[in-house]
Amino acid sequence: MLKQARVFILAIAVLTSLGVSSAKAQDKQKPDDRPLSATPLKVQIVFTEFEGDKKVKSLPYTMIFTAGTHRDAETAKLRVGSRIPVLAGKDGQFQYVDIGTNLDCRAEQLEDGRYAIKLSLERSWVQSEVHFGADEPKGSSGEGFNQPLIGGYRTDSYLIARDGQTVETMVATDPLNGKQLKIELTLTATK
Repeated sequence: MLKQARVFILAIAVLTSLGVSSAKAQDKQKPDDRPLSATPLKVQIVFTEFEGDKKVKSLPYTMIFTAGTHRDAETAKLRVGSRIPVLAGKDGQFQYVDIGTNLDCRAEQLEDGRYAIKLSLERSWVQSEVHFGADEPKGSSGEGFNQPLIGGYRTDSYLIARDGQTVETMVATDPLNGKQLKIELTLTATK
């Protein structure tokens, strides 16, 4: 009977240790290893231009894409604009310059319900035209020509936002005319 009790106690000890080691193995699973489901997002980016306190222009852009984990998050790209001719030499040849807005956005879903957003923004515009006089001597028939003065803004941002949250990303002032450019991002998880 003593021998049977020892075997029984040994069997219970082995089974208990197997259960504990199995539970420990499950507890050791890293939080980064748990799969997060891909979530469709709608991201609205608004460029707002101010002259002093007066809002002059508001340009909204909306992108819909899927947020994922570090490895499977996709990048959404948006390109909007025009190509304008710029005189490139004395012989009347033109070079075309892209003017407009380029947006690249990638969102990684975090465990606490927030999203890490990598945002690259580039915006260019024709601010005005500059008149260049003719190369001919004074009194000749040359009238000169106009060339565009091109303004630009570029930034890379890393933001953290929750569903429904609006985040002000940047405010910048144009050094030539004093206009302020404000950029806001609003994130919405779509289901």
